Amino acid sequence: MVNLETHRIIDMIPSRDTNDVREWIQKFPNIEIVSRDGAQIYAHAVKKSHPNVIQVNDRFHLIKGLSEAIDKYIIRTFPARFEIPAVTAQSPERKQLLNINNRSKRIRFAHEKKKAGMTVCEIASVLCCTPKTIEKYLNIDPDTVVDRVIVREERHKLAVEQKQKDVDEARRLAQNGVPIEHIAKMLHHTYKTIQNYLDPDYSVVNGHYQARILNKLTPFEAKVIKLRSQGMTYHKIHEIIHQEGYSGSVASLRMFIQKERFRAMNTQEVNSDYQPTEFVQRKALSQLIYKSPDCVFTITKEQYDQVLKSYPLLAELYSAIQEFYKIIYSKRDDRIEEWLIKLEQFNIPELQTYVNGVRNDLNAVKNGIKYEYNNGLAEGSVNKIKVIKRIMYGRNSFELLKAKVLLHEQFCFNVN
Repeated sequence: MVNLETHRIIDMIPSRDTNDVREWIQKFPNIEIVSRDGAQIYAHAVKKSHPNVIQVNDRFHLIKGLSEAIDKYIIRTFPARFEIPAVTAQSPERKQLLNINNRSKRIRFAHEKKKAGMTVCEIASVLCCTPKTIEKYLNIDPDTVVDRVIVREERHKLAVEQKQKDVDEARRLAQNGVPIEHIAKMLHHTYKTIQNYLDPDYSVVNGHYQARILNKLTPFEAKVIKLRSQGMTYHKIHEIIHQEGYSGSVASLRMFIQKERFRAMNTQEVNSDYQPTEFVQRKALSQLIYKSPDCVFTITKEQYDQVLKSYPLLAELYSAIQEFYKIIYSKRDDRIEEWLIKLEQFNIPELQTYVNGVRNDLNAVKNGIKYEYNNGLAEGSVNKIKVIKRIMYGRNSFELLKAKVLLHEQFCFNVN
């Protein structure tokens, strides 16, 4: 118990039981105002011991309870890292950085950002990979790593270069008047092949290269991309398409999305059902509950706007938080009930629990908005008591702790 005027700790008891608290508070008949958190233990104890006292529900705990309720909803609804339609401009340097084959550049980038103070999760969000991958990057000396070479792609590249040389040579000979039969003999190709080389529309890249092979996932590809862009987890997507006839594994979904992302970044192909995506951390959404977008460094202004556009419910929740701040700081306690009705309309279990708690303590909540009193002194005193407990760890009974705390308060009060 803390005196709101003198800031002194008055007394302490070792129990939180309602009857014990009631008997304790009855020893102080002169109490007129009690500032407390939302625990009903204290509310009932004060009401029984002092029926006419003014109870004030601490504003910090009201805001904290609302923030935690929305945070629980976000954690329950969104994966740790979810996709949104791409809004960040993809420069050539950015595309090279996101290309998983440019391993040396990605490793150097990770080391640079780590030195600049970014966390592993923040770097992973930028590079569109997992924190585990970033940890591996940071354990590698960037001066010793080289870009990996995929044998199949390297062979294809060499074959295309050789074929392009044959095409250029065939066209040069044809322009000089050499007959096709002679060109075929000189280049060791068939007559038909040289005819193809001379066709202006001929492409040296085989039309079947990287062609999509039909598999179990083919009928569901568009739906998988759509659901994944909405932030749905792979396991949840697997459950949905499994009910529609898909018999493959969850790992196949991950592999497909990774290939789609790589193809979208390195080609100009456009699928009518596909939209380029990028990652946003769920942690950023939680930070936006109590911070402005300018103070959250893991999400850009464009990404924030896209998140609100893709998930309108989040925009409404953030708006509800701002409205609650206005109610508190404008001391408009008459607007709290209307605001609670809006929260109920979200039909979110975590918010409904919060609303029920506020309604059960509505008078104290209104007093918390109307009066200046708060629990700041008590919270600071609790921290002070915890320090004393740690100093006396293993040798500190409650009686000794109480004597030590109250003597310290008396000494400081007399000195002041």
